[in-house]
Amino acid sequence: MSATQVQGLPPTPPFDPEIQLVLPGRGLAAGAGWGWIAEGWGLFMRAPLMWLVSIVVLIVIAIVVNIVPLIGTLAFQLLQGVFAAGFAVACRSLEKGGEFELEHLFAGFTRHLGSLLVVGLLFLLGWLAIALVFMVFVGFSVLAAVMTGDSSTALAALAASAGSMTIGVLVAAGLMVPLMAAYWFAPVLVKMHDMSLVAAMKASFFACFRNIVPFVLYGLVMTVGAFLAVLPIGLGLLVWFPVAIASTYVAYRQIFTDG
Repeated sequence: MSATQVQGLPPTPPFDPEIQLVLPGRGLAAGAGWGWIAEGWGLFMRAPLMWLVSIVVLIVIAIVVNIVPLIGTLAFQLLQGVFAAGFAVACRSLEKGGEFELEHLFAGFTRHLGSLLVVGLLFLLGWLAIALVFMVFVGFSVLAAVMTGDSSTALAALAASAGSMTIGVLVAAGLMVPLMAAYWFAPVLVKMHDMSLVAAMKASFFACFRNIVPFVLYGLVMTVGAFLAVLPIGLGLLVWFPVAIASTYVAYRQIFTDG
């Protein structure tokens, strides 16, 4: 049964009828976290050149839109969900033995663009709200001191607020967990299953917490991988990002789908 039927809405064709949606999503064993990475690596190795090209294209797009200060940065953040949906389409093509075409990267612009943009907007607003909470703990006087450009003044302000800053970091990190959980699978659920953004974010949220143990393992391994990736002048990130994207798709397939 499709997500739209569950909500009592007229049925709409899914992106790929061969993929059957499973709600509310499966709970997997702890070792699944490593399996997502291993299979994500496999998807990367099926078309490594195109993965690298797509990441470079995204970097170029980010540089171009950031020519306009602040507005460009916000605009690129709004597009994160759109590009995530496009990568899901590319992963599905590779999974079926097809090619990774550059046009896949922009597939999110052709279907459910509005919902994908709103997913990105909600994530951005959540991130800004968390940043504001952090600043409440740190104190806006610290921000003012940092913005003066005087290193001695900034260091003195930071030292004076070390305790509250530590609490602020912990609170912000705690708030980021549910925000990331709601966002993690939302773009692919919207794109592949015609889910409304509210239903997709709700499903993503509960699925992530249902699989909290494999996600902890996944997060630890990927964090170590990110640290290693930045060592060779950051060039390793050109591989780390594709594996992160592909492993997220693998997690979605194992948690939410049959077929």
